[in-house]
Amino acid sequence: MIKVEHLQKRFGPKIAVDDVSFSVEKGEVLGFLGPNGAGKSTTMRMITGFIPPSSGRVSVGGFDILEAPLAAKRLIGYLPENAPAYSDMTVAGFLAFAAELRGLSGDAKRKAVHRAIEMCFLEPVANQTIETLSKGYKHRTCFAQSILHDPDVLILDEPTDGLDPNQKHEVRTLIRTMGEKKAIIFSTHILEEVEAVCSRAIIIDRGRIVANGTPAELKRRCDHAGTVTVRLAKSAPGAAEKLAALPGVGKASAQEGGLFHVIPCDKSGTGIAAAIYELAARETWTLEELHTEEGRLDEVFRSITLGDKSTKEVAA
Repeated sequence: MIKVEHLQKRFGPKIAVDDVSFSVEKGEVLGFLGPNGAGKSTTMRMITGFIPPSSGRVSVGGFDILEAPLAAKRLIGYLPENAPAYSDMTVAGFLAFAAELRGLSGDAKRKAVHRAIEMCFLEPVANQTIETLSKGYKHRTCFAQSILHDPDVLILDEPTDGLDPNQKHEVRTLIRTMGEKKAIIFSTHILEEVEAVCSRAIIIDRGRIVANGTPAELKRRCDHAGTVTVRLAKSAPGAAEKLAALPGVGKASAQEGGLFHVIPCDKSGTGIAAAIYELAARETWTLEELHTEEGRLDEVFRSITLGDKSTKEVAA
């Protein structure tokens, strides 16, 4: 549904987006991550046709965003950052206006507005003017306009910005549900959203893609991913050596309080925890703790965006 090829954007001498390529299929939710100023919003604006690229190509549903802009934009729902809207309109009036811009009229317009208000939980404020709304309700109003025409593609720039925890949960659930049938890109600074919602994530830094994979794949890039933590109830002389001798184990180290860290030869750590459990049964060790470290997205994000730029780039 979305195909981005060698996209570049220059603002004078500054290269904001540098040779970015990726694709998004229907039924996929892509999280777009990166530090402030990394080029996320600029990339999303080029995908929607809001600004033209300096070079490269974007197609949406097979339509080139520059050569066939109307056909491409009919497929897109867009929530830009800062949630712009007409402050003197009511919520329902603004959505009706947006629906007309999308070519809806009569019963189809009324149904679309009602559906968007219901899906975005705007019933309590539907007749209030937008200028009287809280930041969270303003953002939800603009989210509602992006889904009015039931688009095949959604481009969402920080869709949970300004929402309270309950509202964030509602929007995440909505994105996850819509993502079953649509192609969705959304940017966020909240890494837990990536794990909760995304089927895949891209990290962009200084205008370039530096990581691209599923949340599980990205977490495995963490230094501690795959490490198995073991805690024994009683002292067990020689336990570290016996743990290190298990197949697939690269190293086992003893810590204080009967704690051991078992590092597998590869980060998948497949079967290591089960082998440790069987060893404990044979040795009659009492296990108080046994778990495998999945890795942490925040640690991966920091290592990629703060680390050595020459060693961290991976193919998109």
